[in-house]
Parts: sequence; structure tokens; C-alpha cells
Amino acid sequence: MRCQTGPGSFKAAMPTPALVLASLLALVPMTAGTAFAEHDDWHHGTALIGSPRYPANFERFDYVNPDAPKGGIARLADNGSFDTLNPILPKGDTPLGLGLMYDSLMTSALDEQSSMYGQIAEGLRFPADYSSVTFRLRPEARWHDGEPITPGDVVWSFNQAVAINPSQRFYYQHVTKAEVSGEREVTFSFDQTGNRELPHIVGQILVLPQHWWEGKGAKGKDRSIESGTLEPPLGSGAYRIKSVSPGKTIVYERVEDYWGAALPVSIGHNNLDEVRYESFLDATVEFEAFKSDIFDWRNENEAKRWATGYEFPAVRKSQVIREEFENPYRDAGVLVGFIPNLRREQFADWRVRRAINFAFDFEELKRTIFFGQYDRIDSFFYDLPLKSSGLPEGKELEILESVRDLVPEAVFTTPYTNPVAGDPQKVRANLRSAIGLLREAGYALQGNKQVHKDTGKTLDFELLLNGPTIERVALPLQLNLKKIGIEMRVRSVDTPQYINRVRSRDFDMIYTGWAQSSSPGNEQLDLWGSKAANSETSRNYAGINDAGVDALIQRVIFTKDRDELIAATRALDRVLLHNHFVIPSYTLRKARIARWDRYSHPETLPAFAIGFPEVWWWDEEKAAKVEAAR
Repeated sequence: MRCQTGPGSFKAAMPTPALVLASLLALVPMTAGTAFAEHDDWHHGTALIGSPRYPANFERFDYVNPDAPKGGIARLADNGSFDTLNPILPKGDTPLGLGLMYDSLMTSALDEQSSMYGQIAEGLRFPADYSSVTFRLRPEARWHDGEPITPGDVVWSFNQAVAINPSQRFYYQHVTKAEVSGEREVTFSFDQTGNRELPHIVGQILVLPQHWWEGKGAKGKDRSIESGTLEPPLGSGAYRIKSVSPGKTIVYERVEDYWGAALPVSIGHNNLDEVRYESFLDATVEFEAFKSDIFDWRNENEAKRWATGYEFPAVRKSQVIREEFENPYRDAGVLVGFIPNLRREQFADWRVRRAINFAFDFEELKRTIFFGQYDRIDSFFYDLPLKSSGLPEGKELEILESVRDLVPEAVFTTPYTNPVAGDPQKVRANLRSAIGLLREAGYALQGNKQVHKDTGKTLDFELLLNGPTIERVALPLQLNLKKIGIEMRVRSVDTPQYINRVRSRDFDMIYTGWAQSSSPGNEQLDLWGSKAANSETSRNYAGINDAGVDALIQRVIFTKDRDELIAATRALDRVLLHNHFVIPSYTLRKARIARWDRYSHPETLPAFAIGFPEVWWWDEEKAAKVEAAR
């Protein structure tokens, strides 16, 4: 699974607290269940659940307007800054929108759960054992300078990505070789068989122009793919960089002679002449900028602001439209919460982690500051059919029995639930339960501190936050923890410092989360796998290193059909929950969008995305009305 933070994004930031869900907009799901005619035939697309919806001769996706006018601009906000335009470096911050510049071998449809169709590649094929995959490139595929996109570019791009970026190296760890295998063909070989996801995920590889990166810049200096750069790079996609103000603004312009404009996957897309991102480091300043018509589109991440902050004149005059969309969440699960660093001694015992959950009073937060808008998360695959519930049975129970010695016994005897509070009596009962767990873990109250009887160390830690947004959620937890002798210090830092500290695992606890698709697969290794626990670039922020979890991830990856995938994922979910690796928080299953009313969209939006700005367009009549009402 590859998850981005916005349209065409390569943003290198960690998920911001309440904006984790925004990252679901670009989910590309993938796992078992691929259906094809014959394995060795050439195919126009792949589907990992059932078969591709669109046939080989399809003209366009159903959700687009093929007659959408071209023109206008989309002005968007970037929560953070950027310091490089190199899309594959493991460090440094890239701007939002960089993905608009690049095509990949395959691209996804926004109205299917797990499909990809040819973009740079016109077809793919692979043997019945999934030991390799071959892509055949389109002869018309071109870089923006007119040079052809070659199999050599694909091989070079893959080799550079896995050599330079540890995260990519881990993600593609089972790809043993990429090689030119024909005039327009490139083949990837794998070190295992039976993994149906591998042919799919290599189709997502970011293809870069070898000749540009190995050439010289405007000042005659050799370029290096291993270094950061603010020189606008050469791309192949529907947009190129028009202008850059480092760390502040980046503007993309539509490529008039874009080579892929007539492809079925492009019809009705890329309708705006310009896409502009302005960077903001402060959430309040960003909102005021939106109100002042500095940018057009806002995904609101604060319940109070959504409920009370949109009473300004432009809303009353209908210049600004507020709307909630379920589309991005129909095929997307999520876990957001407080993530303890298991590499820290104080979090090694699950009872300590569970005790912290008993101190989290979600119900009071929902009543007082959430305006009733959120629900508590109780799954690592929340709101998907993959979510575990009740007690295991059937195929799920069979899978869990196979790892019984490696997982908590409670998996078989006790359904997972979060503590429920919301009134003083329930809070007191929960805190008593927390104290009992701490006592079992070897702690005892000495004065007003929890002190471990063997080590003499007090139970205290720092919660590191990416900005102040979540402070209002963290401070009540801090107060409840103090009542039972735990000191939690809350520290908010700017995004670059937050990213650097998380990457280096220099934290006790953070607040962030993970998006999930309805078809989990190899990415689970990066999220929870033991090999990823000590990798700075992995998303295993907690440092989970558990044999039972590892075994269940393998069951997920190598499932034979959809029913087995659901059972294996529910088993994995159940074991993750019963280990109490995360203190789950809350979510809203809608995108709260405010926009200046200058755009129109197809009558029916794609089932699993809002599609802005990809398939929306500038509406001259609406834009004129907005200006007239100013």
C-alpha cells in the first residue's frame, strides 16, 4: 500500500494529528485475490479483488467529465515547509503536488477498491507462480524534454530508489533484480513465489529520467540523485513546475503537449491550468488566509472550528461552500492514537500501556470539545470489514490457533474493548483499574509518584506533538495520569523537528496514525514487522518486535483468496489490539471540506475519492459570481 498526503503528493512529513485521515485520499490498495485470464498473457490492468472493472478497450473512467473545460487555477495549502525537490531522498521535506509531475508504470482508478491500469506501461504479464513481472512500455511515452521514457529509465529509477532510500529498499525487499528484457520491456524478478501483490506494487515505482539526473544543471554543475535540490526536475506527467519560492510556494503548470493526455486513464483529468501550494506553519494563520481568499480549498481538521468558525461573510454570501464527503473513507480504514515507543523501558510491559488507556476519557472530550463529531477507534483496521470483533471463530480462530503460543491468551477469551468513561464515577473506576495494572507491573505509589519496586525508577515520559493541535486532547489525559502518579510532559514542536525526532526514534510517545486499505499486504511488514522496528524510515513507530505479529503478517501476505485474507487480517488486528501497542483515539468518517465556489465536478464523484483537483474543473460562471459578491 502506498499512501500519500494529498493530490499528487510526495510530502515527506509525518501525519499531522487530526490530518492523518486526509492521507487516505490517495490510497492504492493491494493484496491477494488477483484475477486474470491467463498468467502469461499481456494484461491492460490488474485487480487484487476480483477482476478489473474496465475492459482492455475502455475509453475513460466512468466518473470523469470528458468534456470538462481546461483552465483556471487551484490554490491549495501545505501544512509545513519544503527544502528539496528530489522525490526519493529519505530525508528532507518535499512539497505537496510533486507527484503531479510524474507518471508511473500503472495508475489507479478512483472507483475501484484495488485496481491499476497501464500508464507508462501499455501492458504487463507474469508467470503463474508470480516469480516475476514484465512491463511493456508505450512507444509514445515521453519526458517533458521530448526524450522517450525507456526501460533503462525504469531500471535505473528502481535501483536508485532502493540504494538511496531504506524505506523503498525495505518495501521492495523481495525484488531481486530489475533488468531490460526487450526493446520496450522491463522485468522484475522476485525471491519468493506465491506473493500476488508483488507484480502489482512494482507497477507503482516512481520512474525518473536517468539522462536528466546524470546531466548538468543550469550552472554547469553535475546533478546528483543522492542530493537534495531546488532545481525544478524533469518529469513526464501532466504538470511541470512553473515557479518555486523555497519553503513557501510552489506552482505547477499544465503541460500543453503532455504525451499521455489522450490515454483512457487521463481523459477528464488534469483540467486546471495551474495548481499552486502555499506553505503555512501555523494553523490559525492558515485558516485566516483561507478566509481572506488566499487559497481555495480547505480540509478542516478541527471539530470546534468546523462547528463555530465558519460564520464569516463569504460563507453567508455563499462564496464559500461547506460540504462533507464520505467518499475517501468508503475503502479506507485508520488507526490514530497515542503511540508509546516500545524501545523505552517504561513501556515494555503491556499493563503500563493498558493503564494509560484507562486514563483516557474520550467520552468527556466528545461532549466538551468535539461537538459530538468523533467516534472512538477500536481496531487497527477501523471501519473496514477486516476489523475484528467479538471472539474469534471459523477460519480466523483456526489461524490464531496456529500461533497460539506466540500471542496473548486474552485473544481467545476476551473481546477487545476500550475503557468507557464520561462521568466522575466511571473515571474513578477506570483509574482504579489502571492502578491495579500498574501494581501488577511492579509499580507502587510513593507519595504522588509511581515507582518501580525493582528499579526505583519513576513512571514518567514525554508526549511529542507535531504542533499544538492535539494539546487540548492531551492535557486532560495528562491530568488523569497525574492522579495515579504518572507524569506525562506535553511538548509541541514544529514539523521539521518533529519529523527528525520521529525518524531517529528520539521520543517517548507520539500522536499520529496509519491509513489502511481494504486490501492489506506487504506494507504490513513496514507498519508492524520486527525487521522494521529499528529502521528510521519505517512506519513501525512503536518499535513492535513480536513473533506472533510477524507470523500473522505472513498469513496476510500469502492468503489464497478474499475470505482467507479477511480472516487473517482480523486475526492480526486482534493480536495487535491485545498487545496494547497503541492507545487508540478517535476519528471522523467524513472529509469536512470548505471551498471557494469557483469549481465544478462530475455529477457523480468517484466512489472512493473526492477527486480534487484531479477531475474537477474551473467554472468561469461560478468564479464570476464569487468576484461579483466581493
